[in-house]
Amino acid sequence: MRTKQLGNTAVQIPEIGLGTSQYNGGPEPLVRGIEAGAFLLDTAERYGTEEIVGEAVRSRRDSAIVATKVSGANVKYDQVIDAADQSLARLGIDTIDLYQVHWQDPNVPIKETMSALETLVDDGKVRFIGVSNYTADQMKEAQDCLKNNPLVSNQVLYNLADREIEDEVLPYCQQNGITVLAFSPLAQGRLASLSFFWRTKAMNALRRIAAELGKTSSQVALNWCISRQNVVPIPKSSQEARVLEFCASSGWDLTPDHISELDRVFVRY
Repeated sequence: MRTKQLGNTAVQIPEIGLGTSQYNGGPEPLVRGIEAGAFLLDTAERYGTEEIVGEAVRSRRDSAIVATKVSGANVKYDQVIDAADQSLARLGIDTIDLYQVHWQDPNVPIKETMSALETLVDDGKVRFIGVSNYTADQMKEAQDCLKNNPLVSNQVLYNLADREIEDEVLPYCQQNGITVLAFSPLAQGRLASLSFFWRTKAMNALRRIAAELGKTSSQVALNWCISRQNVVPIPKSSQEARVLEFCASSGWDLTPDHISELDRVFVRY
């Protein structure tokens, strides 16, 4: 699998990572994903999947990147420190590669949250700082508050059918070297479904392009995400076959005409 740069760091991450929200499988599908090149695993303290991710990376820690998140309900300084310690214990690892703020509590200053994250980096418990569901203004404030560490990522909703981040968030990330981790890149399965009835024309185009390329609709939709600068999708599945299907979305490219057509038919709402 090809890789992309994580933020402005020297670290490379796979073009396809694996999410674990509502994941109900064992470690095996995640292990197969890592072996197929999807060595970025994303979890969160609220997902209840940190233990499974820990099992999946235990014997291959040096070849896996573990990303987790502190809940937006725990973004005060002491809460962040405590939440990170608890996540480390559940994961069974010494260092979180990418620690993200799941969302920002408007009643807690971003400066306080970022200060805690920098303390975790200084203490060796976290390698890189990321956020999730941040607006462009929030990212700028976070960057301004960070003294010694870059903001490397923002995890947000992005797929063919949900493209609001193209207004402000995606351009800001591209201009500032921040990786977009795209969650729900298959629109919660709708882009792989035969019944996305209210976008029949768009879905027909997606399926036709997939047939032309000998790919699945899911693979085309994920490759469309990959075609965007700084974007890394993190699809999720508890089934090994689907995980391997996701991994095969990397290593090839949609043509410019295909991308233009998908951009056109999936009209933004």
